[in-house]
Amino acid sequence: MDILITGLILGGTYALIALGLNLQYGVSRIMNLANGEMLVIGAFAAFTLFTVGQVSPLLTIFLVAPLAYVLNWLVYRIMLRPLVKRAKNRGMLEVDAILTTFGLSFVMVGIMIWAFGGDYFSYSYLARPITVFGDNYGLNRVVAFICAAVLCAGLFLWLNVSRAGMAIRAVAVSPENARLVGIDVPKLSARAFALGGAVTAVGGAVISTFLTLDASTGVMFTMKALIIVIMGGVGDVRGTILAALVLGVGETFVASVIDPGLTLVAAYALFILILLFRPQGFFGKKPT
Repeated sequence: MDILITGLILGGTYALIALGLNLQYGVSRIMNLANGEMLVIGAFAAFTLFTVGQVSPLLTIFLVAPLAYVLNWLVYRIMLRPLVKRAKNRGMLEVDAILTTFGLSFVMVGIMIWAFGGDYFSYSYLARPITVFGDNYGLNRVVAFICAAVLCAGLFLWLNVSRAGMAIRAVAVSPENARLVGIDVPKLSARAFALGGAVTAVGGAVISTFLTLDASTGVMFTMKALIIVIMGGVGDVRGTILAALVLGVGETFVASVIDPGLTLVAAYALFILILLFRPQGFFGKKPT
């Protein structure tokens, strides 16, 4: 039970990290390798507001989300939209986007080091134990899991119930057919990319309550998000949530039963197995 609960809490954290990348790649067809840096920016914002003004990170997210949305919208319109226009096929777009966002990640790291320095940062927020099923867990981690659950449920409902959400899903499935029914694909792609960045930044603000970070740790989160997106299926929120929980429980099991040093090995081994036997993701259909 301890492994299961700890793994689910960790999986909720991973879901926060991966949801934004799933939106960006699934809808905009942009594999954003600067996704982790946007998470660190959200964490820096929460850290700064809490240490300077004692503003709760749970309130900071309401400031971080719109600012990150605007920033990512500008990145898409200025840097990535020209790549979309000139790409002759999806493969060319993905290669150009990977190279561009890879360079962008280094630019963002450099700016953060210049602005905040290269030291690790952390702060104490809700850092007290709470008893769940007879075992103690950090309250900040439990709150992060609850935030992840609320965000995942809200995003899932919005994508499946609202008109705008269903239009985004249509673009993710087939941009060509979406144009035939009057959907403005470039406009929705920009919005989806911006929304993905906002979700990622919110995730950074939440997990900053219990993780120690620095300006260069974004690449680690990008890799974990990429594993989860591929495991769960590109553009599938349900798959992302399930993949995050599976990865969290799997890593916790390996760390508790075998060796904590093998958690990364377990993550990539699971990733390889999914690519070999279920490349379409947990809920994807096999190509006919």
